Amino acid sequence: MALLTESVLGWSIFTAVLLVILAFCWVYIRKYQSRQESEVISTITAICALAIALITSALLPVDIFLVSFMKYPNGTYKDWAASNETRRQIEDTVLYGYYTLYSIILFCVFFWIPFVYFYYEEKDEDNVSKCSQAKNALKYTVGFVVVCAALLLIGAFVPLQPPPSQNSTQWEKVKYLFEELGSSNGLDALSFSISSLTLIGMLAVITYTAYGMSVLPLNLIKGTRSVVYERLENTEDVEEVEQQIAKIKAKCEDGRPLSLRDRRNLQELEAKLQTLRRRGRHLEIAERSCCTKVGSALRPLKILLGVFFILVALLFTVALFISNLDKALHSAGISTGFIIFGTNLTNPLNELLLALQPVFPLDYVLITVITMYFVFTSMAGIRNMGIWFFWIRLYKIRPQRTRPQALLFLCMILLLIVLHTSYMIYSLAPQYVMYGSQKYLLQTPLSVDPSPGNQTASTTKICDADAPEDQCTVTRSYLFLHKFWFFSTIYYFGNWAFLAVFLIGLVVSCCRGKKSVIEGEVEADDSDFSDDEYVH
Repeated sequence: MALLTESVLGWSIFTAVLLVILAFCWVYIRKYQSRQESEVISTITAICALAIALITSALLPVDIFLVSFMKYPNGTYKDWAASNETRRQIEDTVLYGYYTLYSIILFCVFFWIPFVYFYYEEKDEDNVSKCSQAKNALKYTVGFVVVCAALLLIGAFVPLQPPPSQNSTQWEKVKYLFEELGSSNGLDALSFSISSLTLIGMLAVITYTAYGMSVLPLNLIKGTRSVVYERLENTEDVEEVEQQIAKIKAKCEDGRPLSLRDRRNLQELEAKLQTLRRRGRHLEIAERSCCTKVGSALRPLKILLGVFFILVALLFTVALFISNLDKALHSAGISTGFIIFGTNLTNPLNELLLALQPVFPLDYVLITVITMYFVFTSMAGIRNMGIWFFWIRLYKIRPQRTRPQALLFLCMILLLIVLHTSYMIYSLAPQYVMYGSQKYLLQTPLSVDPSPGNQTASTTKICDADAPEDQCTVTRSYLFLHKFWFFSTIYYFGNWAFLAVFLIGLVVSCCRGKKSVIEGEVEADDSDFSDDEYVH
């Protein structure tokens, strides 16, 4: 009965979070999608992909919660968790949850999202039937499926145990590979594929999350420019450009043709005037908007949130630096993936989580907030930067004017970022992510005489690498993260790159002035059609 109660509690919280996530995803996608170009399939795909990303990130706190709730605060197992078999079943449930969600992520990244994306790319061409669209989209998607199959095959046959000796026959070597595949039930193949995607997620984290962690709090602190001042400035710019256009047109009043240079300047000025007039319409709407007035009233709250977010970002940065430094000083080196068991240097975030353990459920609330913080700062980074391929900007993410393909790209990037988030959180609080709030009883003799009749004293200690194996249960997330040592090595160096990009983004954000109240809404390459869509 107790087992049922604890499991229901953990999964009830997860279900409640699931409903909140689905509601948030629907609101978020509907806020940014283009009203004129929205499609049912792309909308549903984007909402489901974003929901899967957030649900996967919410599974880590559940994993930590379940291993922690197996024990009492005094370090003894609860009655329902006294059996090793029972504990293994509970953790296997979490493990299967991870593999189910990761399998769905593989399906989305390598098949469904590419198929929907190419389907709507084909739709842009005239006189193409839906059947032809589907065939062409499927043709391009096959390439992604081939890559996925290759990763699964590589992961299935990558040996994690020492291979047979060089004197073995070819048949013995082949037999060894198939035994390796059978011993893991194919789960190593899935782990390798997910770890490969996590490397791409690491690049997205370095690019978008690091920038979002710096730009989000500073934008809240600095606020936006005055809409009244911006309208006045825009009106002056319109008048100045109109005067320049009139001056150029005056040259041809007597019938003389304009020079090539004047014609080029006239085209540039007319395009600039069109952009300024669109900007003026947006500023007029912003000035009348209730959201702008409410935002001005909530200015003190935004400053407080900005200060809080920048302190959280600095806390994460310090914790990540100490964790990486700890690995550099105390791990076995690059050949083991810089893996360490426990902490040798004082990590502030890890200590904070351990200090909150006595006050249930503050530590679980904090680990959930940390997970969601990474996701939302990533979304803020993508929102501010747009979607780039090297130096080429592919799409802009803007309210009510984001194309279906851009939303699909956004959700795919978030799926990849979430895969790397678990390792980032482990780097921030390694001991807590490994064992949660578990404690164990350490038996120490009361005298130096080793005879069997001597009495012993029990001391409660927090679980770490020195604890007996049967006294502390390691989270499934930790075991999953360290299945392949060479990926852990790359993640380690990725953390250093993350710190560097965050500091650079922080300096750049500090040097930049206040953003416009209509930041990102008006671009020179916008069409009147897209502007009318927003205005109406």
